[in-house]
Amino acid sequence: MKRSEEDTYREYVTARMEVMRRTAYLLCRDWHTADDLVSITISKLYRHWPRVSQQTSIDAYVRKILLRTWLDEKRRPWRREQPTEELPELPSPAEFAVVSRAQLLDLLDGLPPRRRAAVVLRLYLDLSVEETAEILGCSVGTVKSQTARGLDTLRARAAETD
Repeated sequence: MKRSEEDTYREYVTARMEVMRRTAYLLCRDWHTADDLVSITISKLYRHWPRVSQQTSIDAYVRKILLRTWLDEKRRPWRREQPTEELPELPSPAEFAVVSRAQLLDLLDGLPPRRRAAVVLRLYLDLSVEETAEILGCSVGTVKSQTARGLDTLRARAAETD
């Protein structure tokens, strides 16, 4: 890679690092895993930077890498969660009027990976249905149904906690 290409790569990664970390955290709900996902993402980006830097939407390409990296990690057997016998205590309705950030993260954590990805990409990153479909590698209709079902699940589970 040429010196000027490396400089533009560094500038891009430095400017977008926090957004990548927060997005990765919302997907996996673990800061250490999020850092691993971002690390893998930026190394893949570095490998393809000369070609990618010519594209109009580098952010979309990076989100796609990040999401696919996370989905690959979810498929690994040693990453699967183990069920526990004791459930954590739920806060009483008097403790909150609106779902807190921690509860929202717990609610997101309860969604299946692709449904969670659709909700995060559509609502947190404010991507269009078409952009989300491209990143997820599915149809527009699938994105719409996954997002709608994800929101329905979140609303139902939030109501249960009230």
